[in-house]
Amino acid sequence: MTQKLKGIGASSGISISKTYVLKQPDFHVTKHDVSDIEAEKNKYQNALDLTVTQLNQIKSIANDKLGSDKAEVFEAHVQIANDPEIKNEIWTTIEQDKCNIDFIVDKVYDKYRDIFKAMDDPYFKERAADIVDVKKRLLSNLLGINLPDIMSINQEVILVAHDLTPSETALLDRKFIKGFVTEIGGRTSHAAIMARTMEIPAVLGVENILQKISDNLIIAINGNSGEVEIEPAYLIEWQNKKAAYEKEHEELKKYINVETKTLDGHKVHVESNVGKPIDATLALQYGAEGVGLYRSEFLYMDNDHWPTEDEQYEGYKSVLEKMNKKLVVVRTLDIGGDKKLSYFQFPAEMNPFLGWRAIRVCLAKPDIFRTQLRALGRASVHGKLGIMFPMIATIDEFLQAKEFAHKIFAELKQEGHSVSDEIQIGMMVEIPASAALAAQFAKHADFFSIGTNDLIQYTFACDRMSQNVAYLYQPNNPALLKLIKMTIDGGHTNKRWVGMCGEMAGDPTSIPLLLGLGLDAFSMSSTSMPKARMIINNLHLSECQALAEEALKLQTFKEVNDLVAKFLTSKNLI
Repeated sequence: MTQKLKGIGASSGISISKTYVLKQPDFHVTKHDVSDIEAEKNKYQNALDLTVTQLNQIKSIANDKLGSDKAEVFEAHVQIANDPEIKNEIWTTIEQDKCNIDFIVDKVYDKYRDIFKAMDDPYFKERAADIVDVKKRLLSNLLGINLPDIMSINQEVILVAHDLTPSETALLDRKFIKGFVTEIGGRTSHAAIMARTMEIPAVLGVENILQKISDNLIIAINGNSGEVEIEPAYLIEWQNKKAAYEKEHEELKKYINVETKTLDGHKVHVESNVGKPIDATLALQYGAEGVGLYRSEFLYMDNDHWPTEDEQYEGYKSVLEKMNKKLVVVRTLDIGGDKKLSYFQFPAEMNPFLGWRAIRVCLAKPDIFRTQLRALGRASVHGKLGIMFPMIATIDEFLQAKEFAHKIFAELKQEGHSVSDEIQIGMMVEIPASAALAAQFAKHADFFSIGTNDLIQYTFACDRMSQNVAYLYQPNNPALLKLIKMTIDGGHTNKRWVGMCGEMAGDPTSIPLLLGLGLDAFSMSSTSMPKARMIINNLHLSECQALAEEALKLQTFKEVNDLVAKFLTSKNLI
């Protein structure tokens, strides 16, 4: 019987095949007392050694299939397994509770999983899956329970699972695995990222699909729209969609390494958002004209200590060198709110998203800020560097941060370090107050980068992760478009360039509007860049300006979306 379901399109492509339901072992553990604590410790150490060996083997397989950058996730898994804080907590707990080691491993790893799951940022939220992956492998080795043998699949199938861990995804064979569907997960999960690298269609977050499906059913999935159809009634329609997608996919390849320019000659930049130095490799593969957002917080989140000046210097230097004189914009430390550190205790706040976070933390903790700015200053000679401060609300805040940066750069020069004289210092526009004062900010900032994820959240007073108010998360609402126009106009009045690094920058339904409003740089996930460039290169700036002008006169999100859909349809771009 045909069933239509909806999830999150996480990896582009359309696939039609038989189902293979991935059954996970039951790791339900119960607590019981033990008399021989040393024996439990030895069991843990032996299981840990075997886990690390297995992860290194998977890393080697992933290196061959996905490249060294994607294989690095398994080095992170080894670090999680060997994390001294986790190991010490397991050691301490067994001494105190004198109970079975499998129960302790389950309890401790779940604690760290919950810390990451509670975070609002989708990328960090998905890191909980890494902890679960390592825990499952440890428990399998402790209990002698085998994990699913994905490598034994030898026929064309679409995998259906509650979730796919990074290690499971790395073992997928494209020859046989034609797609996968999971009940949980999102676009920023490692499974999704790896699927995009291997060009395997994937739909995640399809609730309760395991209750509606069994092995060997015909299933069709659309990794672009998130559509899933079990035993489709009109198979020919899916086959036609698949053929059309594959044709478009081939055509998009010609937009990977071309200049981004409208039909009437207006040039803009299509750039990449990166989280780690290894992400710059993928950015270049997809034709990035720069890095519009380097999230420096990953250097802090992936550590068990404040990263040193040298550790940060190496991270920034790596990306600057890879990008070969293309602008790399580094966002200074953006922690607080949902982004916590295991080695730093944030004060309890009623509403942490409106509290002590981002630039507010850096200005209050000058030693931490100094270390990062010193690393950035030293790295600046290895490429073209831009630095932007997040969560700026007032001109006083920006001036204080900018003056502090110049002071640090002067100190570096006095010590004999080389520092580029061409570092651009700008700011994120993600608070309505900074959009309203954009013309004044532009007298002091070298550039603006609009962070639409937070700007939308603060404009409509809606938590973007809350399903109850998800209807208020409206990128193309005229109110937001007016704030964006105010920001762009304010920057251009003072001859400053204005970019955008939020999800809106890569949204095909927003791109014509942003182009018409005058945006100079669009920064997005690497895999979104060819489509964005294709859209821009097939539009006239004058038409987009007229479209944006008309959109600003409308009243609702739906009216704007309908207007853009009609416009793009007339251009055969959707």
